[in-house]
Amino acid sequence: MVIRESARLKILEVTNVDFALRHFVLPVMRALRDAGHDVQGVCADGPELHYVREEGFVVHTVPMERSLSPIAQLRAAVALWRLFRQEKPDMVHAHMPISGVLARLVAWGCGTSCIVYTGHGFLFHQPGPLWRRALGWVMEWCAGQVTDIYLTVSQEEAVAARRLGLHAHPIAIGNGRDLSLFKPNPEARQQVRQAFGLDNHKPVILIVSRLVRHKGYPELLHAMTALPEAELWIVGSRLDSDHGEDLTPLFQQARRDLGDRLRLLGTRDDVALLMAAADVFILPSHFEGLPMVIIEAMLCGLPVVATNIRGVREQVVEGETGLLVTPGLSAPLARALRWCVDHPDDAQKMGRAGRERACQLYSEESVMARLVKILTR
Repeated sequence: MVIRESARLKILEVTNVDFALRHFVLPVMRALRDAGHDVQGVCADGPELHYVREEGFVVHTVPMERSLSPIAQLRAAVALWRLFRQEKPDMVHAHMPISGVLARLVAWGCGTSCIVYTGHGFLFHQPGPLWRRALGWVMEWCAGQVTDIYLTVSQEEAVAARRLGLHAHPIAIGNGRDLSLFKPNPEARQQVRQAFGLDNHKPVILIVSRLVRHKGYPELLHAMTALPEAELWIVGSRLDSDHGEDLTPLFQQARRDLGDRLRLLGTRDDVALLMAAADVFILPSHFEGLPMVIIEAMLCGLPVVATNIRGVREQVVEGETGLLVTPGLSAPLARALRWCVDHPDDAQKMGRAGRERACQLYSEESVMARLVKILTR
């Protein structure tokens, strides 16, 4: 469907949980509202929704689940059906693998004029049994047949979507962050380090992520034992909807091994300030879409050590803006971090190159402007 760019659209932005709505979808909602459209959010209930509602957005809560449980997905489908029939949106814009499939199929069943999807990573690219990966492809293929505008956050995912027949014309839209918020900040660096009792020369390695296995925490914590002069700051928590093993015993052991060099900072709203105070950003994930935190770290002028996986290798230029290592192994991770600690001037040069690259490619303003144009033309 082609809609006149001047038309005021009613758009429902659908994702799985409150964390995703606030951190990934909210910039899209702001941009579309600024363009004159009626934009509302849809996701499972959660404490972070008050941040979205404080900005004046309507958020509908439905029982979305980050699982393949047929009963849970049927419950969510019924709730979405009722909501779409009630609200009668001109456009449904779905996000994330499971919620994205479900919302698109329900929107198609309700006769929604325009169905949009932004893929933040595919289930069939995640480690797991063959049946789960095959099911992920079937789900994406079915939903892709009823999708009018098909977006991905990374170039590699767009290529994969075209090659695997998920959609004829996928568009890699990218991700973006606020250049005025995420930036080098010497004053904040001094203030944060003083608050933590550190001088300016203490090497600080920072990770910002959910506390789940596939973010590479076992490898990272083991690698830190080889850097006795450095501190590790961990920002994040485990969501109620996260699956997999509880990492509490792992962090308890790491506390015994690393002592005061390990700082578990929990969920924070001052990530930009913490990045300004750090020396190296680390994200040893096993799979990703196009991580926002890497964009934030690059904008803050940090060299990035990360794994050589889809999405990430589009962001980090090996040897120029950071270092890429094999996922799942602690030894390469330790070597890369050791290099950054032992070569601070070269690492800072990488950080400056990373900021320049991020400003060119990952400005939230430019990414959102392109997105709005694609959705409303």
